[in-house]
Amino acid sequence: MKFINYLQSITGVSIYPLASLLIFSIFFVAAAYLAFSSDKRMMDHVSRIPLDKEEN
Repeated sequence: MKFINYLQSITGVSIYPLASLLIFSIFFVAAAYLAFSSDKRMMDHVSRIPLDKEEN
């Protein structure tokens, strides 16, 4: 039995692609908003963290 036959047996299966696209879009917009609205000095500091080698 093919996979499409399993999907056809689920009631309301047509809403799943729309819901997943909506969740992805909301996440992408939120991540882009946070990236563009963040403080540039903080982003510069965070980008240098892997390069800082402070031996304690």
